[in-house]
Amino acid sequence: MDAFDFLHPTVASWLCASPLALSAQAYWCYLTERQYAPSTAKAYLCCLAHFARWVHQGRYSLDDLDHTIGRFIDEHLPRCNCPAPVQRCRHQVRTALQHLRVVLGDCRIATDEHQANPIEAVMHRYDEYMQQARGLARSTCLRRLKIAEALVYPAAAVTPTADQLRHFIAQELDRVSPASGGTIATALRSYLRFRAFEGDRVEHLLPVIGSPAQWRLAPLPQTLSCADIEQLLGAFPPGLPSRLRSYAIVRCIVDLGLRTHEVSSLALDDIDWAAGTLRIVKGKSRRVDLMPLPPATGRAIAEYLRMERPATTNRQVFVRHVAPVDEPVSPNVVRNTVRNAYRRCGLPYTRVHILRHTLAGRLLETGGTLKEVADVLRHRQLDTSLIYAKVDMNRLRAVMMPWPGSPA
Repeated sequence: MDAFDFLHPTVASWLCASPLALSAQAYWCYLTERQYAPSTAKAYLCCLAHFARWVHQGRYSLDDLDHTIGRFIDEHLPRCNCPAPVQRCRHQVRTALQHLRVVLGDCRIATDEHQANPIEAVMHRYDEYMQQARGLARSTCLRRLKIAEALVYPAAAVTPTADQLRHFIAQELDRVSPASGGTIATALRSYLRFRAFEGDRVEHLLPVIGSPAQWRLAPLPQTLSCADIEQLLGAFPPGLPSRLRSYAIVRCIVDLGLRTHEVSSLALDDIDWAAGTLRIVKGKSRRVDLMPLPPATGRAIAEYLRMERPATTNRQVFVRHVAPVDEPVSPNVVRNTVRNAYRRCGLPYTRVHILRHTLAGRLLETGGTLKEVADVLRHRQLDTSLIYAKVDMNRLRAVMMPWPGSPA
């Protein structure tokens, strides 16, 4: 089936005359193979044609596709006066062009004058370095890549100067909290160590990076009460889209303290139904942890698998119910599931990590120790669990001293 058969003749001519003409059919096949609705695929193809017309008329380069797409969305769309029919919805255009990135990357389709971007090549090697040499979690790699790109792209150099580094740090610290500032400092040190690994002389740059002052373990961990938890687990009424999947996801976090990426990575082979255990393979500590599967959590997962999970060849437990199908849910789906449940039951929270704090608090209330909390939450070091000593009211009462001047 030809992609151009679904387009208005004017729109089809835009696409045919552009450097993206050869990619149109691959783009259409990509959408149909993932079972996007025909109307959605057609709308995305119209967005692609609009972008193609702008690229062709302005003679913009596709070498740096991300930069070109950003200019199209931020500069062209707000004042677009292209003739009808065009797609101008910012959200829809952005989504359509995200699919274009995947298609061009998978099919190796490029323009005649395409040349490798040296900074992009360095970022690719840095990503591999973090995963293979440092063993970092994928979420950490993506966060550090984003910070490194924000540093090197404006500077147009893979190794910044001391003045560029100072300016970047000062600019970032003006807009973020001290905790986020510490994350930025760690990411910058990581990138400079990678540049040293590749042979650059960066020893003089490391002292430039200073972490903002923050007191470790200063705040109290925020937790939910038992009534709040019951309210949260009751926020999945009949008729709710993907109700069983959402309920099973929340139970995995409430009962087991799983992180969002651990929930999305959970595979069918990780569950031993006979032994009643759950294997966490892709945890933050990069170890394989075996955990007991609570009956309530097991029933929620089993009910989802039997009654709501679509037929798929994917071995992940939680899969997408809408296009692109046959793919696992992302950590963002897990986060949004919990946040939507908060909103439905009227709880004023947005952070998913609160549920891990709550599980630690429940363990301590029932007589558990900090070592048991560390084991259940899969902390690599016991020091990480020390913050929960502040909410262990039973043991705090045992060592509490009378207030000076108060009756003994």
